[in-house]
Amino acid sequence: METSQDFLNRAFVLLHRTDPIPKRLPQVRLGRMPKDSPALQAIISSWLDAFVAVLKDGESTLDVNAVLRLDPNPRLAVLYEAGLLDSADPNAQAARSAYAAALEAARQRADVKV
Repeated sequence: METSQDFLNRAFVLLHRTDPIPKRLPQVRLGRMPKDSPALQAIISSWLDAFVAVLKDGESTLDVNAVLRLDPNPRLAVLYEAGLLDSADPNAQAARSAYAAALEAARQRADVKV
């Protein structure tokens, strides 16, 4: 069975590879890519889908500390602040909901162990 840390290591690789912030945000800030670019929106949507998939896949594996490390809210805040994402975006809401569900599942497993 995969440990929480093993899962987290795999998740970080996937999320880092699809993360729009390191490569796309500087392009937007420099004016090389418009904020409303369909390509940029597709990249952000794909990354959020990956985030949701990781959190859902990890619900049965991740411990509380691992889930806390996968909190999407700080990265979402960067995208909100840059004007690249609206807080009402369904993909952003799905990421926040998946995070809350994964955290609740990890807390329940921790309570059972105690």
